Amino acid sequence: MYLCVLIITVMLTSISPIDGRYYRQVSDLSSYYSEFALIRYRVRVEIEYFIALCELPLPQLSSFDHSLFDTLRAIYRDMTEDEAAEVKEIEKTTNHDVKAVEYYIKRQFDRLGIAPRYKEFVHFGLTSQDINNTAVPLSLMEGIQDVYLPQLYEVINTLDGMAEDWKDIPMLARTHGQPASPTRLGKEIAVFTARLREQQKMLLAVPFSAKFGGATGNFNAHYAAYPDIDWNAFAEDFVEDRLGLKRSYPTTQIEHYDNTAALFDAVKRINNILVDLCRDMWTYISMEYFKQKIKAGEVGSSAMPHKVNPIDFENAEGNFLMANAVCEFLASKLPISRLQRDLTDSTTLRNVGVPIAHTVIALKSLQKGLGKLILNRDAIERDLSDNWEVVAEGIQTILRREGYPNPYETLKALTRTGQAVSDRTIRDFIDSLDIAESVKDELRRLTPFNYTGR
Repeated sequence: MYLCVLIITVMLTSISPIDGRYYRQVSDLSSYYSEFALIRYRVRVEIEYFIALCELPLPQLSSFDHSLFDTLRAIYRDMTEDEAAEVKEIEKTTNHDVKAVEYYIKRQFDRLGIAPRYKEFVHFGLTSQDINNTAVPLSLMEGIQDVYLPQLYEVINTLDGMAEDWKDIPMLARTHGQPASPTRLGKEIAVFTARLREQQKMLLAVPFSAKFGGATGNFNAHYAAYPDIDWNAFAEDFVEDRLGLKRSYPTTQIEHYDNTAALFDAVKRINNILVDLCRDMWTYISMEYFKQKIKAGEVGSSAMPHKVNPIDFENAEGNFLMANAVCEFLASKLPISRLQRDLTDSTTLRNVGVPIAHTVIALKSLQKGLGKLILNRDAIERDLSDNWEVVAEGIQTILRREGYPNPYETLKALTRTGQAVSDRTIRDFIDSLDIAESVKDELRRLTPFNYTGR
């Protein structure tokens, strides 16, 4: 009971809806983008770096017992919130978050009974950005792979199913909002899946880049202490083979974030496609091409009992756009720093989870909305039946083929009158044409229901 009240209190008092109203939808992301997660990723990088130095080995670490490596890895693998709180308590004294991590690990070494002579090789020769600029891209990569991409694939798969189910359903297309040549509903959905897959490829092609090279990117301290070791080769192995990232080289004190910017730009482009989809679905619902499944007890409007509002698509659109605002900011700000660095990059990097969270919320809302759709063929067919003028394009094209004089102008005069054009109107027009009967039969076979191309 107490826990339930606590959760509700947090939801009610959180400033951000990510940590309040929507938290249950994105709680998985806490493992990647929370303060606790950042601390654990920093500890992970520090531990893996120490192990890499042992395996090099540095002369002073050659005697370190390798059987302890699993025990060291447990420091971050099994890290609890209470242990992360210990890091934050140390930070109150250090006023430096990465130094607090170093001191915490040294405390853990003491608790494990590891000889004091090994402790000074924790964070050996590094600057804080060697840790931050590997921990953050590592968390970004794993969060995207584990949470964001599966959610995106779920939406794409749903759209694939809809495209297949509705591939043969004719539908009035609209250009400039006006009735246009008919299309097929499934094909219209397939356009979105094609767009999404193309941009997904571009997103997956962006490396998760990390800087690792000491205070100014030159391994000054490392080469001073061990001039005969190829530290650049070591760094490449550590960042790429051990952490699974792409090492940026050369760098200043910080990662230059160009690839991070490209990543957020890629997410933004995917989100823009999905905003386009949300707005189209919203419009189709308003046109009654789709109805929505009704859930018992739900209210569409506080004033109008009859309404079933397309709220899932609206929620998705809003969250996609919110995500894009932060994506755009991060993409434009992160590649810019003063000289070797300033603190603005690490300040803004704390927000990398924000656009991912809003995007995941949006994807879940979109998926929910797609699951509610009920095809209303009556409305679709009614629109087709009410707009026979849309076959004029096909008629005039066949007449062009036959060398009929001024076919475009003739069809324009017939259909652009402001009067309703019916099946009878088209048939009477065809009957009046001075053309072969076989061509007339060809024209008569054109209807809004079959004039859909391939």
